[in-house]
Amino acid sequence: MDLEHDMLVWLSKSFGLFYLIALSIIIVIYAYWPSNKKAFDHAAKSVLHNEDGPWR
Repeated sequence: MDLEHDMLVWLSKSFGLFYLIALSIIIVIYAYWPSNKKAFDHAAKSVLHNEDGPWR
């Protein structure tokens, strides 16, 4: 029984590691994809565009 538990723990840790690495790579590729640049630039500027002045 102990060997089965150790194997299950090893598999779950390995799967989690590779899952997070793959997810990180996908997020970085999405963020640097050239066609997303316009949307990201618009989102960055739209926050400051509607600001009238300091909040009182």
